[in-house]
Amino acid sequence: MKHEDEAPDPMDARLGARLAELRVQHGWSLGELADRSGISRSTLSRAERAETSPTASLLNRLCGVYGRTMSQLLSEVEAVPTPLLRAADQPLWEDRASGFVRRSVSPPHTGLRGELVEGRLTAGADIAYDRPPVPGLEQHIWVLEGALDVMAGHTDHHLDTGDCLRLRVWGPTRFRCPGPDAVRYVLAVVLP
Repeated sequence: MKHEDEAPDPMDARLGARLAELRVQHGWSLGELADRSGISRSTLSRAERAETSPTASLLNRLCGVYGRTMSQLLSEVEAVPTPLLRAADQPLWEDRASGFVRRSVSPPHTGLRGELVEGRLTAGADIAYDRPPVPGLEQHIWVLEGALDVMAGHTDHHLDTGDCLRLRVWGPTRFRCPGPDAVRYVLAVVLP
């Protein structure tokens, strides 16, 4: 949680403003969005005002309500789309609470169906998503370094360096880094 005298992170501020804008565009009150997402009104309000940095799980739930992938949402708060995105310019987003760092590798563009994301989890980090942002979302998970446990529905997968898992996501998923080292992986996401 941010201190009162601390300025919000610029990315959190843009993200909060976009979340508020989406809610208004849908004509929903905070209460209606809370009912649709299962997230408390106070948490939604703090996220919209950038008083707190939203977690990956919270953003995933909101993306589900708004019918977007997380990359689409994050690209909406980035600069003008470009076909080339240099490594130094690829936006990073960090969920400090879970030990997850997400790099948007693909140049942002809301009209495209595929995107690449680099994920990093610290040893022991565990992220659970209760639903995909878009049902039937296709994911390809390629581990570059370390090990990753992926749970999709009732199926568990253990991936080591070089392994690649392809799946369509219909229900809950969980990404866990069993350690002892951090994991770095590429996530290719394709809209159905």
